[in-house]
Amino acid sequence: MAIRNIREMGEPVLNKRCKEVVEITERTRDLIDDMFETMYEANGVGLAAPQVGILKRIVVVDVTGEDPILLINPVIMETSGEQTGQEGCLSVPGKSGVVTRPNYVKVKAYDENMEPFIIEGTELLARAFCHEIDHLDGHLYVEKVEGDLMDVVMDEDEE
Repeated sequence: MAIRNIREMGEPVLNKRCKEVVEITERTRDLIDDMFETMYEANGVGLAAPQVGILKRIVVVDVTGEDPILLINPVIMETSGEQTGQEGCLSVPGKSGVVTRPNYVKVKAYDENMEPFIIEGTELLARAFCHEIDHLDGHLYVEKVEGDLMDVVMDEDEE
């Protein structure tokens, strides 16, 4: 496993639509492992393949630090409700903004064996699913920010 470089806003790879995964190869398994390691190292709750420069429809999410979720070729099937809150992104370091997202999301995806499954999420998990799936279509959360982006202020013990 390896930590990969996280691409930042302005890099063209972040604005391109990703290709569907048709088979799981050893390289794909390595990418998935690297994505989890990179996300955890960066203290993120989600990471999409284009954020590490790979145009594949792969997302990793873990909103608790203990529940890793892999989504291959994810599709949002259903949403409901609404939540508005602060959102940030590993590809937009040091910034956050207010974004409105669904409060409930139902996603169909494939696992590491290309077996289909359905997963549901609410609140932060729903936000993370929407945010990361947006990346797969070349969109960053800054397109949805209500008002201006703000600088993230870190506590002294977080630095």
